Amino acid sequence: MWGTLARFIIRFRWLLLVLLLAVTAFLGYHASKVQLSYEFTRAIPTDNPKYLTYQAFRQQFGEDGNLLVVGVQTDQFFTEKVFNDYVKLAGDMKKVEAVEDVLSVPVATNLMRDTAAEKLHAAPLFPTGSLSQSTIDTCAATFRNLPFYQGLLYNPATNTYLMGIRINKDVLNSKKRNDVVAKIVEVGDAFGKQHSIDMHYSGLPLIRTNIATKVAREMQWFLLGSILLSAVLLLICFRSFSAMSLSLAVVIIGVLWSLGTMVLYGYKITILNALIPPLVVVIGIPNCIYFLNKFHTAWHDTDPSLDPATRKRTALTEMISRMGVVTLFCNIAAAIGFGVFALTKSAVLKEFGVVAGINIMALFFISVIFIPVVLSFLPAPKPRHTRYLDNKWLLKVLDKLEIWSVGHRKMIYGVTAVILVISVVGIFRLKSEGYMVDDLPKTDKIYTDLKFFEKNFKGIMPLEIVIDTKRKNGLRANMLQTFGKIDTLSAYIAAQPEMARPLSIVEGLKFARQAYYEGDSLQYGLPNSFDIGFLAQYLGGKSEDSTGKQNNFSRVVRSFMDSTRQRTRISVNMADVGSKRLPELISAIQSKSDQLFDTARYKVEYTGTTVTFLEGSAFIINGLKESIAWAFLLIALCMLYLFRSVKILLCSLVPNIIPLIITAGVMGWTGVAIKPSTVLVFSVALGIAVDITIRFLVNYKQELQRQDKPAQEIVIDTIHKTGISIIYTSLVLIAGFVIFCFSGFGGTQALGWLTSLTLVLATLTNLIFLPTLLMSFVKKERK
Repeated sequence: MWGTLARFIIRFRWLLLVLLLAVTAFLGYHASKVQLSYEFTRAIPTDNPKYLTYQAFRQQFGEDGNLLVVGVQTDQFFTEKVFNDYVKLAGDMKKVEAVEDVLSVPVATNLMRDTAAEKLHAAPLFPTGSLSQSTIDTCAATFRNLPFYQGLLYNPATNTYLMGIRINKDVLNSKKRNDVVAKIVEVGDAFGKQHSIDMHYSGLPLIRTNIATKVAREMQWFLLGSILLSAVLLLICFRSFSAMSLSLAVVIIGVLWSLGTMVLYGYKITILNALIPPLVVVIGIPNCIYFLNKFHTAWHDTDPSLDPATRKRTALTEMISRMGVVTLFCNIAAAIGFGVFALTKSAVLKEFGVVAGINIMALFFISVIFIPVVLSFLPAPKPRHTRYLDNKWLLKVLDKLEIWSVGHRKMIYGVTAVILVISVVGIFRLKSEGYMVDDLPKTDKIYTDLKFFEKNFKGIMPLEIVIDTKRKNGLRANMLQTFGKIDTLSAYIAAQPEMARPLSIVEGLKFARQAYYEGDSLQYGLPNSFDIGFLAQYLGGKSEDSTGKQNNFSRVVRSFMDSTRQRTRISVNMADVGSKRLPELISAIQSKSDQLFDTARYKVEYTGTTVTFLEGSAFIINGLKESIAWAFLLIALCMLYLFRSVKILLCSLVPNIIPLIITAGVMGWTGVAIKPSTVLVFSVALGIAVDITIRFLVNYKQELQRQDKPAQEIVIDTIHKTGISIIYTSLVLIAGFVIFCFSGFGGTQALGWLTSLTLVLATLTNLIFLPTLLMSFVKKERK
């Protein structure tokens, strides 16, 4: 079959080349239209209960993850020059395109009691225009007397002040958000430079924008760097510009196909599927090395007396016949390893699985057509091109591997067993924990600014608690009882060191009560039976200012109830406590709420971006774990079909499991946590390790059927015939991944060094442990 295919490819090489280039031009055209995704990662399935809860919350109360915060720390804040410029800063921020609202000290609102009308009306705390120092001092004293704003807009203990900037949600999910965030930072930095004040920025809009930009920029440079480094190593290995250019052309075509596939499916580039182009390089380079190595080997073994054209045709036929089946099943195994992600319910994993699976299989067709066709047009290999086949250093290494496999089996099994035991102990030390910004260096401004807000305002990560009274206008019924429960729960939350004072309708009523008692800060408390009748009218009131417009206070208060007065929310800003601590906190709060709110009358739900992030991280990790298990099963079935031997199947699986166990153990001992950015290593490593195993075993099977030798001699021959190409392939791939160790992100660094480690282990297990297993358990099988 493969001999027939080889002759077909050589005979119709022009037609196949034109078809391949035409498909590449078509997909390349679509690849030019690929776009980055600016939406929040869709890790959770749309039918997930927490996803549905979050969407219902957004529909009722609006976005919770579109607030960017700007912080300053200075004891000169209320001086004339600084404050007036800060007022101008707030105005300039409001003028930035897509900024919907700015909440800051200069635009803070106070409530005043109109004794004649027996009503409260809202008025700005600070007059408009340039203020004198005496006016600022007077207004500042009033401001400090309002507990409502303490911990929300300022921290008196540290002289820290916060400005909240709400950005349009549609812009946040588009390319424009980069310009908006950059403009906000530019305006803020100008103020900081003018007064020698350090400016601090945080919030999900800024974190998402800056991290996505950094990752996209790094992936471009690292993809380019890995290709260039691979090119240099290929040139060193094969001593041929044509072989290097041929290999690069294969992976570049593969990259164009992958990007074109994304566009055809309507997908955009996300942080996860941005890894597909580097993976295409990872899978494509071995294809090229093995094809070229087999071509050079066949050329080397072909009768030199033949004319060059006949000799080349014979070598190409041998290359396709021997390496076609190997490459096919290697790519099938790799495609399975990544394609199983398409079986998950997570949109981001599904997209990754579909595109990766299709294009890894496409690499086989690109390689099996493009490489032989181009080689048929190129001049015959020169002696220097095949000199690496007689590399004395590599031959000595292979001789050593032969000696170990033949004469030191017990030692190999013993050392492997000891390493596995140590690794298993390390696996039990593994922790599954992730943070919003844990992949950033501790010196990165995004990280240090986040810690600034956690220190001074206990964090900026949003957690939302929705209390449903289960009936329309339920908040107006038994108001004192309901609000008392909310206040008790809020006090419990505020007592947690990782959480700021919650903001709710109760805090608004406390503010109104203080105004009712002529601004006495001692009266900032929950309404009682005496004053609730007066304050209840503001539960849904419009509270317009003198111009008839909604003031900041009334907008804040009304945003904490739905239009039916059935549901209310408690908004909490908290620290980035991680995926391990967050469930503990939510569980403790939930236990407290269960004590306070009768489930027959109330329904309490926990949602917000923080909760969906936690659920999304857990879902991705679990999805990756399940996918790896499915991949192992499907690859095992594929190998069983290929080799038709249970013994060889077992021999093929063990060398793939060992590197993964050791890598997991190393992660445990070095403190690398299981999270989306690190668990992906196992998928990448599995695809590569299986690739090496299949190439070794298929060659062994072919030699077993073609030669009448004992199994031990055939294993030794296989070590020498496949060892050079395996070592070269591993060196190129290791170099390609090592470059990721220079990333500024912990996850990318982990992908680099953990995958490189797994590659080294996979090379050793397939060239030492696998031959040992074959000689121990597999007898010679006849054709």
